Amino acid sequence: MAGKGTKNNQQNTQGDAQTEQAVQTKSLDFDVRIHSIKPNESIKGTASVNINGAFAIRGVKIIEGSNGLFVSMPSYKVGNEYKDICFPITQECRKQLNDAVIGAYEQALTQSQSSMAKHHEMQQAPEGQAMDMTGM
Repeated sequence: MAGKGTKNNQQNTQGDAQTEQAVQTKSLDFDVRIHSIKPNESIKGTASVNINGAFAIRGVKIIEGSNGLFVSMPSYKVGNEYKDICFPITQECRKQLNDAVIGAYEQALTQSQSSMAKHHEMQQAPEGQAMDMTGM
């Protein structure tokens, strides 16, 4: 029986390696939605991620760390530590996910700042000109 178990383990290991190689070579499509932007807080924003239109992750956080922005997956607390509920398994997938989320956050932040600037400009009256109050 021990030999049979070893053979199955070898087959499983080979199958796992083939599956991992297939996953690594396939490009993933990340559709990221930024839900909140808080540039003045340590948690800079929250997002949801849809992967290949087949798997959705909610509660993704964009956090400012000592080495810059990083992506924090949804987690739960066990004792004094947090465990991720879901997470990328390969380094390549983690990089693709991080790049997609941080890229979407930076784009949303830029759009938010430019729309705020335009809104602020529209509310200010031109300097040196009195507002026309006739007809009021």
